[in-house]
Order: sequence, then structure tokens, then C-alpha cells
Amino acid sequence: MSAISIAERADWLARPDLQKLLAALSTDGEEARIAGGAVRNTLLGEPAGDVDIATTCLPEETVERARKAGFKTVPTGVEHGTVTVIADGVPYEVTTLRADIETDGRRARVRFGRDWQADADRRDFTVNGLYAQADGAVIDLVGGLADVESRTIRFIGDAEARVREDYLRILRFFRFFAWYGSGRPDAEGLKACARLKQGLDDLSAERMWSELKKLLSAPDPSRALLWMRQSGVLTQVLPESEKWGIDAIHGLAEAERDLGWPADPLMRLAAIIPPDAVRIAAMAQRLKMSNADRDRLVAWASTPAVEPATSETELAKLAYRAGQSGFSDKLRLALAGARARAAADDQAMVEAGGYYRLNRFLENWEAPQFPLTGADLIAIGIPPGPKMGNALRDLEEMWVDSAFAMDRSALMEHAERMKLQIL
Repeated sequence: MSAISIAERADWLARPDLQKLLAALSTDGEEARIAGGAVRNTLLGEPAGDVDIATTCLPEETVERARKAGFKTVPTGVEHGTVTVIADGVPYEVTTLRADIETDGRRARVRFGRDWQADADRRDFTVNGLYAQADGAVIDLVGGLADVESRTIRFIGDAEARVREDYLRILRFFRFFAWYGSGRPDAEGLKACARLKQGLDDLSAERMWSELKKLLSAPDPSRALLWMRQSGVLTQVLPESEKWGIDAIHGLAEAERDLGWPADPLMRLAAIIPPDAVRIAAMAQRLKMSNADRDRLVAWASTPAVEPATSETELAKLAYRAGQSGFSDKLRLALAGARARAAADDQAMVEAGGYYRLNRFLENWEAPQFPLTGADLIAIGIPPGPKMGNALRDLEEMWVDSAFAMDRSALMEHAERMKLQIL
């Protein structure tokens, strides 16, 4: 046990319902502690996020005690010892102490127990193996406090053994380094990830993409991606990036910070893969991305590049025809790249100014509504069918070419003339 307490730094720890739950789970010889991420993040000065609880109570006992204390429970993972307790609308995952008895690199069979050291030893990284009591006293059984202080992401015990238990820990190693690490990655952890990277092939695509997305959401994942590249892990999970540079990531992260853009994992992914719509569609299928993620990346890849001197009027026409999303991503990446080069290249500074202008325009632009519908053409005697569809498309192109200036009256005059050719 350490003499360090998070009580003064953890507003969340003072929640009455959390204290009531901890007390309910800590009577008659049982004990409950805050575990993992909330303790780590509070020590690092980061938002706590979800608050998880470890307890010596078996799952059935957790449910009984929580209900007697007036809380709702949800059996979210009873087979793994986890019960979600809802207290004042806040969910807390409460998990019985465990020890792994069998692992296959993807999942583990566990045995419930009462040994806090065994529970800590089965966790992945020392910074995640910390506990806090209800009064805020931090309990460190794995050397996590020193690693929090130095911002070192280190596997608990033997790095290779931890990775072989669950190969997803390779990506978690780099994800936690991206979010919380400093300096160089832990040497033993890096070697283990490099040696065992083929194990990633056995993981489900959903787990890998979820972890990659979290990694790419870090404030600046460029250092983590560099070490993933050097260890071969990046090519293992994203072969599309193999012959594509990752240098654009740092400049993109700086642009996001300076210009108030949110950290965008999909745009960061676009920055490290070639704009090839066919390969991106295949990548999305392999990683089982959502349709929305796939469509956005394909739209970006299919959108033509825009010159920084392009007029706003021309950009509006392009965005209307090809879709706003692809141009938005294209312009932001171009702006970030030009900004990164501007310190040593006057021409890049000029380009950055052009891209900044276009980006601001597109951020505030809303696609106008075409004034005509098929019903308007039917009303003047043009029957439904392919010819009417072609006429409507021709009228819309005419309207776009006018920079959306033609009004409904002018378009209807053209429609009347088209009718003579159709009928």
C-alpha cells in the first residue's frame, strides 16, 4: 500500500451513491475498491471516465447487496464476474476478483478468488493495476505509481506472457502509449509486440478496428504510429499503409489543435493510406467497419483534389455534385499538410491561406435545394419516365452551372422548351 491518496483530486469519489455502493460491498469480511482507469486517469490529471469496481464478493452476492442498498443491477458479464450496478443513473461495472486459469490469445477462462495480488497480476499494464479505497488511498501492488509518474506503459510481469494471453494487448500497448506515454516505449514491451505481432491475425476484425480507432483518437498519435511502423505492427494491421508515409499525422494533430477541429480518427486514417477507393472498400470489409465509416473514407478517396486558388463558387459546384463530406476531408488534410510545410516553404504558406479560405467557406456552406421536382414537369405535360428523368437532370446541371442563381421561373421556361423536344 502507498501513502498516496486521490481523495482531493477525485470529485467523482465523493458521490454519495458510489460511497454507499462501496460500503455495501465492504461489510462482513468482503471488500471493494475502485480499480484501473479511473485511478490512473485521476493520478495523471485526466478525466476519470467510467469508474470500475473490483470486489471480493461473488457476482450473486454483488447483486444481492446492491439490490438491498436500493440499486438496480444488470448481469452484463456474470460469467466473467461482472455485474453493472446503476446508482443515481450512473453505471458502475463491479467485477469479482479473478485469476486467469487458461488463455488462448483471444479470451481467458477465469477463476474467482479473494487474492488482490492475483487480480492485479492478471491485468495488462502497471498503470492499470492500481486500486483506490473508498477514502481515496491508492493501493499499488505492481509498481504502477512509478510508471504513472514517468508516464511509462509497461506490461505487468513478463511482457510476452501478457501478450500471449490476449494479442489485442499489442494494440492496447500502443494505444495507451499514444494517450498517456512519454519518451520511448518500454523496450521489453516493444520487443514483445514486435515478436508476437502475427498473433493479431487471430483476433476478430471488430476488436482490432475498435482498438485502432481509439488509438487514432489520441491527442497526437504520431509517436505511437512511428513505433508501430518500426516494429512492423502497423503493417500487420494496416497493410494499406505499408508504402504510405505517416509523417502527415503530427501536422494534422497540430492543425486540429490550433484550428479547433475535433480529433478525428477517420481523417487520421485517411492521412496514412493511399486514396484508392477500391482498396479502401476492401479494407473496410476486412476490418468490418460500419457503413458510415466506409462510405466516408470511400467518398474522400473518390473526391478530386482541389487547388488552393479555386474560387468559392467553383468549390460550391464541386461539393454539390460530388458531396460535401469528401471535399471537407480533402481540404482539411490539404490545409494541415500545407501548414506543416509553411515554416520552411513560402509557397506552402500561400497554399495554406488558400486552403484555409476554402475550408472556412465549406464549413459554413449548405447545399441549396434544387427548385424543381418531377411533379413540376408532370404539371406541364411531360410524362414520367426516362426522358423526364433526363430532362430533370439537365435542368439541375443548368442550375448548378449558373452557380445556383437560376430561379424556379427561369428553369420552368427551359422545361417548356424541353417539352417540345420530348413530345
